[in-house]
Amino acid sequence: MIPVVELGPFPIPTHDLFVVLGVLTAMGILWARSRGERRDPDLSALVAGGILTGAIFAKLGTGWQYLANADDPSLLGLWLYGGQSVLGGLAGAYLGVLLTKRLIGYQGSTGDRFAPAVAAGLAVGRVGCFLTEQIGTPTTLPWGITVSPEVAATIPYCPSCATGLPMHPSFLYEIAFHLIAFVLLIRYSGQIGRPGDSFKLYLLAYAVFRFGVEFVRDNPVMMFGLSGSQIFILVTVPLALALYRWRNRPTVAQPDGEPTRVGVFGE
Repeated sequence: MIPVVELGPFPIPTHDLFVVLGVLTAMGILWARSRGERRDPDLSALVAGGILTGAIFAKLGTGWQYLANADDPSLLGLWLYGGQSVLGGLAGAYLGVLLTKRLIGYQGSTGDRFAPAVAAGLAVGRVGCFLTEQIGTPTTLPWGITVSPEVAATIPYCPSCATGLPMHPSFLYEIAFHLIAFVLLIRYSGQIGRPGDSFKLYLLAYAVFRFGVEFVRDNPVMMFGLSGSQIFILVTVPLALALYRWRNRPTVAQPDGEPTRVGVFGE
């Protein structure tokens, strides 16, 4: 594991470095896929809104751990030591794009362009997690990873590291998922359902995958034998599905010719 990368005389935390590289990767792919709209200020505003709220929600997703354990919690301490949640960041970024669209009156769909960029960015960002965070639960599979006691001492919260047993490379599983999703989204984005549905399907697939991979992540159990991420998924996925159904409820034509939404229950 590599907690710090030395760039000349400057030591840079590996995790933070790959977070930045992941964001740059996502923005580069989005730029390449938006040839005709690169100078569109609305697109820039949507990206900025997504990054801003994504960063905030990523901190809030794990901030409760810092607040519960810090002797003298502060906003600065929360930002510096509160950790980051990919699930919280994704939820925040999605919400930020929706809110920004409302604020600027943007009517188009951007999900099909954003989805491959997000998948590639997460694949790159998760390399930093693999190099710095807990490995996974013990396994007998041939690709299990072992670390020395010296390396184990540098990894925060890795109860299985000290056992000397091979562990699931849980972050490699996630990197593989996002890379496969990236290829599929590049190939089929815009050809699935309504405009923007490929991004929603990607988020749903990731939620299902993440719920399963949590069982080999070795994250702390919060309640009912589930981790905080699994509980977050159980709460947010039904809400997201209900929102999707509400936003796509059928319309009926009024006498003046204007379509009107039909409620979820037909009222």
